Amino acid sequence: MQKQIYKTRGNKGLFDEQFNNEQLSSMGNPLEAISKVLDFETFRPLLEAKLLNKDKKNNAGARPFDVVLMFKILILQRYYGLGDKQVEYQIIDRTSFKRFLGLETGDKVPDEKTVWAFREQLTKVGLVDELFDQFIGYLESSGLIFNEGQIVDASFTIAPRQRNTREENRQIKDGQGKDLWNDNLHKKRHKDIDARWTKKNGEKYYGYKNHAKVDSKSKFIKNYTVTDASVHDSQPLNDLLEKSDKGQPLYADSAYTGEKQKKVIRKYRLKNKVHEKGYRGKPLTDKQKAKNNIKSKTRARVEHVFGFMEQSMNGLTVKSVGIMRATGIIGLINLTYNIFRFEQVQRLNLCKR
Repeated sequence: MQKQIYKTRGNKGLFDEQFNNEQLSSMGNPLEAISKVLDFETFRPLLEAKLLNKDKKNNAGARPFDVVLMFKILILQRYYGLGDKQVEYQIIDRTSFKRFLGLETGDKVPDEKTVWAFREQLTKVGLVDELFDQFIGYLESSGLIFNEGQIVDASFTIAPRQRNTREENRQIKDGQGKDLWNDNLHKKRHKDIDARWTKKNGEKYYGYKNHAKVDSKSKFIKNYTVTDASVHDSQPLNDLLEKSDKGQPLYADSAYTGEKQKKVIRKYRLKNKVHEKGYRGKPLTDKQKAKNNIKSKTRARVEHVFGFMEQSMNGLTVKSVGIMRATGIIGLINLTYNIFRFEQVQRLNLCKR
């Protein structure tokens, strides 16, 4: 018996594209949801002020891509965990990406080298930090950051593993990595001498750490700093805290205990809600355990932040070389998280009305 073959391809109708867009919307398009609540044009003045060449004497050469368009491509990369080549392909291929960027089929799409160069430019002029701070200012002016408590924590950001000899690794660890591979500059450009190995709970990690301070109620990242993976979670505490945190409770796990950390917390006049730590021969009392359990109800909210990055944003990874680039990418990860958290908060507020 001959199988019946059903045709799924038909002539393109006048309203097919509109129907496709409506279908994407009904299925839940996160990019459309972001576009509804956030006008990316608010970033244009800062982007243009820092990136556009105002001293250019003529219009010769190819016209550069719009800075807001390029910035939105970096947000796409960080949300979907895409490399430069991948994001170029996906923009050409995916309707939802085109709509988010305001492109139509047939429009010129930035290639992977253009995306790389734009991110490099942002990183070199320190613009990622400024864009992050601008958005925090917007959230604060909108009454979405409550400053009723802060949580600090750190998460690993995995970098590509290096294939070095033991002697090369020893020199890198001793801070002499810059003296390596000078006879092969192409190889040197691909060697990361800033990333480090570390071990936690029996697992080994290579790369960097994203140290973040999170508003305990809204779960927005308020501040961050980046180190190599070997740096202890508590060391950058002084870099995360700010004068504006004064009077607020500070929540953290027991990694942030110690006299040095207590001094930093007192310096910024926060209420110390860091988990107490048991020691050999001096375990926690039942009273201390009960206090820790109460603190955990708030402290655990930071896990939602890193959990979103790991699951919805396809993990905390960098494919770059060096801590400068890693800092730029991690800053974009944190900013992208805040943007998508903003959409969640707006949606929740709408549901409560």
